[in-house]
Amino acid sequence: MQASIRSALNILHTIGLRALIALGPAACLLGVTSAMAQTYPSKPVRLVIPFAPGGASDITARAIQEALGRALGQTLILENKPGAGSSLGVAEVARVTPDGYTFLIASQSGIIVNPIINANVGYVVERDLIPVTQLTRAPLVVAVHPSLPVRSMGELIAVAKKTAGKLNYATSGNGSVPHLATVIFSGLTGVDMVHVPYKSGGLAVTSVVANDTHLTFATSPSVMPMVTAGKLRGIAVTTKDRSPLVPDLPGMAESKVAGFDLSIWYGFFLPARTPQPVVARLFEASSKAIADAKFKSIMGRDGTETVGSRTPAEFAQLIREEASLTAKAIKESGAKFE
Repeated sequence: MQASIRSALNILHTIGLRALIALGPAACLLGVTSAMAQTYPSKPVRLVIPFAPGGASDITARAIQEALGRALGQTLILENKPGAGSSLGVAEVARVTPDGYTFLIASQSGIIVNPIINANVGYVVERDLIPVTQLTRAPLVVAVHPSLPVRSMGELIAVAKKTAGKLNYATSGNGSVPHLATVIFSGLTGVDMVHVPYKSGGLAVTSVVANDTHLTFATSPSVMPMVTAGKLRGIAVTTKDRSPLVPDLPGMAESKVAGFDLSIWYGFFLPARTPQPVVARLFEASSKAIADAKFKSIMGRDGTETVGSRTPAEFAQLIREEASLTAKAIKESGAKFE
């Protein structure tokens, strides 16, 4: 009897070894991935901000830094990598080692708009990046220098048509969401204004405050403090209806700009081929950070809603749907990116 048991155990042992040998590299990869998930993150994590300091992406990243670092149990290092309407920073993250130690905060600028308007942007979002979660959502604010004699979108359109090619508008760069918003507005209304791109929304807003440029379509966090301080005049938000986040400003329907409805979001992205357990760990930590009361308070103060995704797949679906709608809006408005 004992001999039979020993024989059976030997057979099972041999079968197990053969199974592991057959799995080969897959078994090793499974082991490595499992170990990585258990130890990640074991060192500081770098968050790339693809705009210069002072804009909404920078403000959002700094607002969530403490809560996210606490949720990850590691130091979160912020690094600004501006250029090409955020495409340089996005491209860098798309190329880094996919181990979870470098990730990206980005908006529609680098994820949707630039790939549509520039075939040589240097990355393909669905191939090179993994959406992790949405963080925020907000309307853009249309703001002008107080010396410009306009207090509504109707008055802005009238002045822009009367002085064709004379009004300058500042944005956070070519292909940024504020640039997209302004060219769609120009296409829908037939106005002709001159684009002045900067490396961040903060720099664009500063240029209007200094009266170097006349107006901007800008993110709430970068522009509303200047509006509140009386250094700029807010005249509308870019969503169809009034936003509860910026209740004193009319929406586009009320402003008689038909067919215009645009908001901006920010989210986290990892390079493609990042192990799924690491994606799940960053998603879990991000969800905790988004729910942090201090983060919500900082964002809400300047008219931004905190919005987490239920899953990474839900965020990826949002991006696919919005990319289709954005391409359609650009085509129908006759917008030209030059």
